[in-house]
Amino acid sequence: MSAADLVHLAGPISTEAGPGLFLRIVLIASFVGVGLLAWILVRAGKNN
Repeated sequence: MSAADLVHLAGPISTEAGPGLFLRIVLIASFVGVGLLAWILVRAGKNN
């Protein structure tokens, strides 16, 4: 799937030109995912 396809799919999500809102949602979800992964790894390290 190309970037143009993703922008086309994100069109109905955002009323702005371009992938603005969709990109913000993806970035926030990525940061939350990285935070959860780091938390899980820290907790797993403390159990040993």
